[in-house]
Amino acid sequence: MKRMLCSALLVLAGHVQALDWQDSPALDQAFARAGATGTFVLHEVGSEQLQGHNRRRAETRYPPASTFKIANSLIGLATGAVASVDEVFPYDGTPRFLKSWERDMGLREAIRVSNLPVYQALARRIGLPRMRRQVAALGYGNGEVGTVVDRFWLDGPLAISVVEQSEFLARLSQDRLPLAPAIQAKVREISLLEQGPGWRLYGKTGWATSVEPAIGWWVGWLEQDGKRYSFALNMDIHDQAELPERVALGKASLRALGLL
Repeated sequence: MKRMLCSALLVLAGHVQALDWQDSPALDQAFARAGATGTFVLHEVGSEQLQGHNRRRAETRYPPASTFKIANSLIGLATGAVASVDEVFPYDGTPRFLKSWERDMGLREAIRVSNLPVYQALARRIGLPRMRRQVAALGYGNGEVGTVVDRFWLDGPLAISVVEQSEFLARLSQDRLPLAPAIQAKVREISLLEQGPGWRLYGKTGWATSVEPAIGWWVGWLEQDGKRYSFALNMDIHDQAELPERVALGKASLRALGLL
C-alpha cells in the first residue's frame, strides 16, 4: 500500500511540474490595482497550461486552512465517517467564534458557513490512520497530517501550494480523484457558490492564521460555455477586515482573464 501511494504521489508531482506556466500581465495589473501581495493561478482543465501571477509564490506551500473542508468532506464520505452531506452534527451549546455555527447542521450547510467545529468533529470520526491514508491517496499538497487529527490543516504540518490546489480541484471537477464518482458529485454539489446563464462557480475560502502574515485563500473552479477552469488564489491578510478581498480579487482575476 505504501509503495502504491508513493508511486501515485510521484505521478501527480510530475504532472504538476509538467504544466506550462504563462505569466499574465492582466493578472499583474489586477493585483496592482488591489494593492495586494499574493498569487493567482488559472488552469483550463484538459490543457497543459497555467496562467498566473507571481510564480514563485504560486509554487510555495502554505497551510490550507478552511479550503481543506473540500477534501475533508470527500474523505468523510469515502470512509463512512459521515453517511451523507445532510447527516446532522449536533451543536453542543458552547459559544462559537461565529453565531452562525451555534446550531445543529450537516456538511451541506457547514461548508457554506465554514463551520470549523463540525469539520473538526468529522476529522475525529475519521481518525489519524484513515486520514493519513486518504490525504496521501488524494495527492493533497505535502500529504502530511502530523499527530493532531483536528488541527493539522490549520497549524500544519499539512501544506499546499496554489498550483497544487488548482490541480486537485481540476481532478475533482472531472471525477478523476481515486474516489467513487457519487462521492465526488456530492461534494461538487455542496461546493457550488453561484450560477448564472451558461456558468457555475464552485469554491471555498480559507484563512490561515498560523503563519505571519496570515494567508487568505480562495480556491475553486468555474464551468463556463462548456469548459472548466480550476483556480486558486492566496494573499497576505493583515486584518480580519481584509477577508472579503479574497473573493473580490479572485473574481477580478477571473474577469481579467475573460471569464465570469
